[in-house]
Amino acid sequence: MFEKHTWIRLPRNVVVGHGALDRAVDAVEDVHLSGRPLVVASPTPYEVAGQRVVAEFEERGADPAEVVIEEATFGAVERVIEAAEAADAGFLLGVGGGKAIDVAKMAADDLNLGFVSVPTAASHDGIVSGRGSVPEGDTRHSVASEPPLAVIADTEVIAEAPWRLTTAGCADIISNYTAVRDWQLAHRLKNVTYSEYAGALSQMTAEMLVESAGSIKRGLEESSWIVVKALVSSGVAMSIAGSSRPASGAEHLFSHQLDRIAPDPGLHGHQVGVGAIMTEYLHTGADGQWSDVRDALAAIGAPTTAEELGIDEDTVIEALTTAHEIRDRYTVLGDGMSEPAAREAATVTGVI
Repeated sequence: MFEKHTWIRLPRNVVVGHGALDRAVDAVEDVHLSGRPLVVASPTPYEVAGQRVVAEFEERGADPAEVVIEEATFGAVERVIEAAEAADAGFLLGVGGGKAIDVAKMAADDLNLGFVSVPTAASHDGIVSGRGSVPEGDTRHSVASEPPLAVIADTEVIAEAPWRLTTAGCADIISNYTAVRDWQLAHRLKNVTYSEYAGALSQMTAEMLVESAGSIKRGLEESSWIVVKALVSSGVAMSIAGSSRPASGAEHLFSHQLDRIAPDPGLHGHQVGVGAIMTEYLHTGADGQWSDVRDALAAIGAPTTAEELGIDEDTVIEALTTAHEIRDRYTVLGDGMSEPAAREAATVTGVI
């Protein structure tokens, strides 16, 4: 008897484009969220967009509560939960980059309340996904949560964000290339469940960024449009798969290990981009597509070397040889790389 089943949770409203913040209340009402809104933001995004969202709700007769967080920590999640309970909030809006959105997402999941994502930077695909990422000590926890019911991405606002955040978002998407390869490898060798649809969507998203890399320019709102659409597609692929597999493989393990051991880690997207260059080499060899990944990253101004990441060569090699220890997820790294093999991959690809 066939007993396979799945439950896919996707955003019901995705509003992307110029002036999208002006449609925030409409997008929320359309998914039938009711009660008092709680707007969760970090300091700069609060000034850039959070106050505007609050004003939009006030003009419609709502009385939104507000909480500003400094960092993405489990303590911040608890603080938002307490604020929501004190305000008797009906739903939460996360306004900002990774910090505010991840914290609001996790708090909403704990409270069983609806969540709306309002990104102010296109820095990673967490703006749509059902996972939150919170650092703790020398490690980072990826926590399952509900994906947003609605996403409101104003490209005018996002185009004004620091350019390095946009290039980090692009690099995060381009790294889907190797994430999907790792997922397929794990399916073949370890019988890990693989979704053809989620894998194809994730890979198509990465290809779209690689093909568009030359037209993604600083200050162009059209560039923000391209990147946000790609981030949305990547998040949807994860929701379809029911895991982060479509967008997280060995390149993410490498980045997480850098977070643990590097004195001054880079942006997540930049680190996974550099990791993707090396893991693509491990998958396809010296004549493979690793140079396409590198060239696309270079075209958008994302780092392609350890020096550009601000990380020394020995730390890169240590991260590459120990990244398999981060979590129980089979990738091309297998049960670990030798130092000579890691050094060869990093040297041939020009990372060191």
